[in-house]
Amino acid sequence: MDGKPGLRERKKQRTHAAISDAAITLFLEHGFNQVSVAQVAEAAEVSKRTLFAYFPTKEDLVVHRLADHETESARVVRARPPGTAPLTALREHFLKGLRDRDPITGLNDHPAARRLHRMILDAPSLVARMARFKTGAEHALTEALRETADTPEVTARLAAVQIVAVHWALAQDNAERLAYGEPADERYAGAVADTEHAFALLENGLRHLPPQQ
Repeated sequence: MDGKPGLRERKKQRTHAAISDAAITLFLEHGFNQVSVAQVAEAAEVSKRTLFAYFPTKEDLVVHRLADHETESARVVRARPPGTAPLTALREHFLKGLRDRDPITGLNDHPAARRLHRMILDAPSLVARMARFKTGAEHALTEALRETADTPEVTARLAAVQIVAVHWALAQDNAERLAYGEPADERYAGAVADTEHAFALLENGLRHLPPQQ
């Protein structure tokens, strides 16, 4: 076995990608609420039944592209080097995201990224789905803090809520500034300063989170 996916799995991956690409293209061109699932299925040349087998809801056609980020903070906490506090690892990871212009930090001024952000904000069902995404991130980070920092459940949960909220607020602020025309390169220094300030505020209340043993 060479570890490569088989023919059936490769076909499933191509179908998944075709549906996703067709959906995003249509949504960005016409608006999320203006495009039906049937139109997406037709553009992707699949049946509605097949589409729903890959994407259970219309909102999943958009949010799935952010799925890996739902547990990103939890992964960072689990992978941090020994002796590194959770907040230190998370701050450095977010700062790296800013340097790399990772869209999840909001600091990406590619036209497609801007349009995707505006599309999400303009669709109430997508805003609600993103709230569920945020809750999932809080749960995942709570478990990571409990497992790696020997943190009591209530402390881990309250810490996770604050950390995820800060990430969310920083990314939203960056994305909104870019949506109004501020270039990412000009925003970068301010985004870094805001990130350092935000994590300094967190550290004042969360400084007792122990480092990885």
